[in-house]
Amino acid sequence: MSPRAASRLESLGFERVYDYVAGKADWGSFGLRLEGAEPSETRAGAHVRTDTPNCAPDDRLLKVCHRLDETGWDTCFVLNEEGVVLGRIGRRAIRGRAEVRAEDAMTLGPSTIRPNARLEAMVERMRRQSLKSLPVTMSDGRLVGLLTLADAEMALARLGGGNEEASRRPPEASKPS
Repeated sequence: MSPRAASRLESLGFERVYDYVAGKADWGSFGLRLEGAEPSETRAGAHVRTDTPNCAPDDRLLKVCHRLDETGWDTCFVLNEEGVVLGRIGRRAIRGRAEVRAEDAMTLGPSTIRPNARLEAMVERMRRQSLKSLPVTMSDGRLVGLLTLADAEMALARLGGGNEEASRRPPEASKPS
């Protein structure tokens, strides 16, 4: 909020008032709740899969592949100690099943979106680029989860947004294939 709004709240007796200098965009990029004409429900962060597989750079790819086989996922994010996305292990590396570290098998710096990205725009992007999913990270690079096209289309249909084709399309499995 602005310094003027903070001052006004203090004059009304509110004791814990802060001037959030970074602004609304930064607030939303950390996945914090948004209200108004385009609330959190219309944003990517409200619809991510938070059970997205992840591993450390030194984890062995074969072990990662076995975990993925057990869970049905076809992707894994390589994270540092703070949860920052370093890379993504995709289908090609998983099929290859080399005896290497995850760091050696990952694709560096995958494209990510923020939790406050507009859901409808992300569905359009995934369709246009033939993507099944998009990783969602906070502005500091920490993984929030994975937005799948199927989940995003279902959410848009529930919200009454998107196009007619998305509303008529049968729901797909939540996990990417």
